[in-house]
Amino acid sequence: MASKRIVNASPLIHLVDLGLIDLLNEPEVDVIVPDAVIDELSRLNPNDPAVVAVRSQPWIQIATVSPIPQVVKDWNLGAGESAVLALGLAEATSHVEVVLDDQKARRCAASLGIPTRGTLSLILIARHTGKVVAVKPLLDQLRAGGMHLTDKLIAQVLTVAGE
Repeated sequence: MASKRIVNASPLIHLVDLGLIDLLNEPEVDVIVPDAVIDELSRLNPNDPAVVAVRSQPWIQIATVSPIPQVVKDWNLGAGESAVLALGLAEATSHVEVVLDDQKARRCAASLGIPTRGTLSLILIARHTGKVVAVKPLLDQLRAGGMHLTDKLIAQVLTVAGE
């Protein structure tokens, strides 16, 4: 179990849309959102539901990220993904995981040895711990909301969920 969980915009957006932001909150886990992620979300809409949710949860910390290391810059990721990975790299001496949905950002995390999760893995964990009853309606809602989910990926997730 990670003692720090650093979260990017996409998982925040999706979990808020599903009404499941609390899936990020676990005992003895610090949930951190880099200020660059908040800036990205706020630029689109200052009252973005994900920004409002992050700011209203006392268990979520907003962190300022020092300069992005070159090893992260070399991946040409967005500002939010880069900040998440830079913070994950800086916290690598502690138990840390980053929560990212972007495939390229996840590959960067893997190359840096930073453990990752995504929105779907959080939903699967919630299914197995009884926090959600069924995964299929959530996948349908995510897909309808714009998350790119192939039929193959949906089938794989439903198999893991036992549905």
